Amino acid sequence: MVKFFENKSLFPFRWDQVVHGFWHRYPNPESKHVLSEDVLHREVIEKKLHSIRLFTKTNKLPKWGERFINTNVVKIVEESILDPSKKTLVTYTRNVGYASVMGVTEKVVYKVNEENPSTTVAERSVWIESNVYGMSKAIQAFGMQRFKVNSTKAVKGFNYVLNSMYGSNTSSSSGVLLHQKEKLKDALKQTNYKTGTLYVH
Repeated sequence: MVKFFENKSLFPFRWDQVVHGFWHRYPNPESKHVLSEDVLHREVIEKKLHSIRLFTKTNKLPKWGERFINTNVVKIVEESILDPSKKTLVTYTRNVGYASVMGVTEKVVYKVNEENPSTTVAERSVWIESNVYGMSKAIQAFGMQRFKVNSTKAVKGFNYVLNSMYGSNTSSSSGVLLHQKEKLKDALKQTNYKTGTLYVH
């Protein structure tokens, strides 16, 4: 079984501003856990910018996690596809450290808000899985709760960067969660997201 979660965030900035800010979102006051970022690959394919970046982050471990993991530093791979003609930025991220204990795959689609074209919507989906026998459900539940907290901080930090770059936009509330739903999906359903998952060369 895979734990699945979706939500939407609203950024009160134009899509081009959000995309520009995306490449500069670290550092910010909410990202002290991000130690480094490196570009592994970048190229233009059919007028779309494809990028792969590697992030090194710290991750506070719960007491039970110390039984399985001996370090609180984790590597995160981010693949992104920027399509300027469709005005979409699609990102896929996955942890490459201690994935056997808990694997987290996140997809985010940044696009123009149809209801207000001067703002941007981020549609977020996350899949959490664990292969620890007898503890997978508990680990998935822990991972989901941590993801929700980190997601809120990430939106807050990104808005901080955007405000620093472009000034505050009071026409819309910052980082509003428009919609969210949580559900369990079986392994067969899980394969649907793998068509867009990461391939690191």
